[in-house]
Amino acid sequence: MNGAVLLAVGIVFYGIAYWLYGRVVERVFGVDYNKETPAVTKNDGVDYVPARPAVLFGHHFASIAGAGPIVGPIMAAHFGWGAVALWVIFGCVFIGAVHDFAALFLSVRHQGRSIGSVIESLMGYWGRILFLGFCWFALILVTAVFAGIVAKTFVAKPQVATASLLFIALALVFGFLVYKRGFDLTRSSFIFVPLMFGCVYIGTLFPFDVVSLFGCSEGGAIKIWTVILLAYCYAASVMPVWLLLQPRDYLNSYLLYVMLAVGVIGIFVAAPSLQMDAFAGLSAIQPKTGAIELLFPMLFVTVACGACSGFHALVSSGTTSKQLSSEKYMRPIAFGGMLVEGILALIALIAVAWMTSSDFAGAVRSGSPVSLFANGLAGFAEKFGLPYDIGVVFVSLALAAFLMTTLDTATRLARFTWQEMFLPRAVSVENTGKALKLTGFRKILTNRFIATFAVVLVSGVLLIGGGTKSIWPIFASCNQLLAALTLLGTTLWLIKSKKKAVMIVIPMLFMLITSGMATAMLFKKNLSDWMHDGFAAGGVLAITAGCLMVMSVILLIFGARRLKESFVKS
Repeated sequence: MNGAVLLAVGIVFYGIAYWLYGRVVERVFGVDYNKETPAVTKNDGVDYVPARPAVLFGHHFASIAGAGPIVGPIMAAHFGWGAVALWVIFGCVFIGAVHDFAALFLSVRHQGRSIGSVIESLMGYWGRILFLGFCWFALILVTAVFAGIVAKTFVAKPQVATASLLFIALALVFGFLVYKRGFDLTRSSFIFVPLMFGCVYIGTLFPFDVVSLFGCSEGGAIKIWTVILLAYCYAASVMPVWLLLQPRDYLNSYLLYVMLAVGVIGIFVAAPSLQMDAFAGLSAIQPKTGAIELLFPMLFVTVACGACSGFHALVSSGTTSKQLSSEKYMRPIAFGGMLVEGILALIALIAVAWMTSSDFAGAVRSGSPVSLFANGLAGFAEKFGLPYDIGVVFVSLALAAFLMTTLDTATRLARFTWQEMFLPRAVSVENTGKALKLTGFRKILTNRFIATFAVVLVSGVLLIGGGTKSIWPIFASCNQLLAALTLLGTTLWLIKSKKKAVMIVIPMLFMLITSGMATAMLFKKNLSDWMHDGFAAGGVLAITAGCLMVMSVILLIFGARRLKESFVKS
């Protein structure tokens, strides 16, 4: 099989799906182009701010992409490139894109509140609390782990640190000029986008090497960067969205667009032959750990962001819904954004599938998925004249920028989730404005400065204590369980609204089965390790998996009761 053919098939299929299936999804949900969105009706200049479609797409895509659609397909490639490609292509359209669209639609129709709060109108107060707690736990993991990854990246590649710091400063100026001084977006982009790429070049000339500057060890440098990054997360979360988040994500999206272009052109020019096995069978050996993994369900959990990801629901209903200026942009931003991410996932797969299965296994054991992706893409780009070393540096810088985007977006989303957990019972769409006039402990805990501090504090404790190293393996299952529960809530809403729910019910059942099985398997394995080798061997993962299973079962019971009530009433 030729990599160029695989990529072309994926792009054509996504294009057809966008125009045909995307319109079907719009009709089923009842999108109204003339209906005012919360960004317009609740514009507060901080979180609810109408954004231009191009700006919002940049923010949304940069937030949901990150390293997820790159790491997932590469980590699952031992199952075979064919198995991964089928899940990415079909899962992305019929599950992932529909999931993202549904989360955005439901949030917009519920005053821009998160999918967790929407759950209350469907499953009751305790359903909301459980779901939001589930979401907050997942976001804390994302914030902690990505802060650690970025800190290590800045120490290993100081030029990335310089470029990232310059990006932040550039975004602040861009946001101020466009939103407060009325500068034209298109003309400003022609100035600031080249400046952004100039920052990449400056980073290669003046790397901000903390180890050399302060004479500390690598471990000490990582701690310094960790503190700086958490402080940045705090500031980014409480700042008005137009000042940093919108402009930085918009400018950074051009980095990803160029990286995508480099990948697509490089693959079409190089036309690499895929030497990896298409299917490794119903089970395969994980190269990194040597463990035997079952194709079902582990493939569908490992490849998350490239096909379906619960984190996307938090982005769609957390920040994107508060910036959407019209419902007519739902399909291009939510549905279309997921399809573009599918293209990135295919590029990541092809970047390693040109190797033989044995060579790939050796490469995984000696390097990270991000480095394998950068090396593969640079090798393809070399075929059309881009020097290999420059290609590796550029791809690494682009990925670091998106790690930062995911980091600050996750912090802001965790802040939203925390705030909504402490809203009173039965905060309906109609009385949202009154409910936000809180008193006593609710007023204190929902304060955005206090809520953000709680997020940064817990994430910092996890990083300092090394907890993320033991907890991270559960995140893949947690992420897909979150997607399944979001689809469950969407099913309840569609039935309650007397709309056709087939396109949601089937994906929901599939995601519930796969993520539930994966979590149960993880619980069983780690419980066994705990019993045989002590708590340190698997206690944390066993307890975490057990808690997730209990929360999911309770939410399923709530959902089943609501479904029964809906059918009885009808």
